[in-house]
Amino acid sequence: MSKLEEVFQAVETGKVKIIAGLTEEALAEGIDPLKILNEGMIAAMGVVGAKFQRSEIFVPEMLVAAKTMKKGVEVLKPRLVSDGTDVSLGKCIIGTIHGDLHDIGKNLVTLMIESAGFEVIDLGVDVPVVTFIDTIKANPDTKLVALSCLLTTTMAAMKETAEAIKGSGLKGFKLIVGGAPVNKAFAEEIGADGYSEDAAGAALLAKKMVS
Repeated sequence: MSKLEEVFQAVETGKVKIIAGLTEEALAEGIDPLKILNEGMIAAMGVVGAKFQRSEIFVPEMLVAAKTMKKGVEVLKPRLVSDGTDVSLGKCIIGTIHGDLHDIGKNLVTLMIESAGFEVIDLGVDVPVVTFIDTIKANPDTKLVALSCLLTTTMAAMKETAEAIKGSGLKGFKLIVGGAPVNKAFAEEIGADGYSEDAAGAALLAKKMVS
């Protein structure tokens, strides 16, 4: 098995403890850092996402795989930067809307979107509308804004947040939404550009939105 295949397998199976060492070994063999990222790590997370959507694995396994990739990327980052390579597909601002304190789904989406190659700015939970807007203004190169909610009672706050962002006059990014009570029809109603029902789908959607 090649070192690249070992990296792929480690990410796919969530071998957090060995990924840093394997990544170092792959670099020492002279494998291009971008190749390790794309063919070893991002490709493995694509497989993980597909398995999750088919219910072959569940949230805990996906979280571990995403954490494994994150550890591997930490080893790659200095090399990617020194090679003059821009790893990022762009910035994504994410947060759970105000009135909602749930973050498990948001954290999983954050990991998956990071794994897809985005630089994520995580605003946390119970995020006021003004914080989203101020953060977009402070990061004019933002490509994606992602809103999350878990409670039916906070869907009105999601609508308010989405409409305020859309009506702010700020441009250059796509707005995506998700969460247990949210569906495609609601996403369209509040003016979102995209909706995903799970974290794996959110990563695919994010890449599609910026391509």
